[in-house]
Amino acid sequence: MKGRMDNSLGSIVIDPNVIATYAGSVAVECFGIVGMASVNMKDGLVSLLRRDNLEKGIHVKVEDNQISLSFHVIIAYGVSISAVCNNLLENVKYKLESFTGMKVEHINIYVESVRVID
Repeated sequence: MKGRMDNSLGSIVIDPNVIATYAGSVAVECFGIVGMASVNMKDGLVSLLRRDNLEKGIHVKVEDNQISLSFHVIIAYGVSISAVCNNLLENVKYKLESFTGMKVEHINIYVESVRVID
């Protein structure tokens, strides 16, 4: 479902892919996030998504102008997973609410892999 806001001049409709792309770009800017993950359910393989496919690692659900997100991320080896996830939650919530004008209801983070950064 698309996010919809009405005002005196008309309506604003935001596609979930726009929300996913923006949320993905915010996520990869966070310290400790190597990138978004694509999970192949058939083989159970996790692969790192390139910058132009970040939205494939995020599931967006919009109901009653409230956004729910599920992130599949790859985290850098040697950092605190809880600190990275808390940072991701705060940054995405703040920036997404500012960007869309909608409330972020909840965010799920699935850590799919840990990678060593060169």
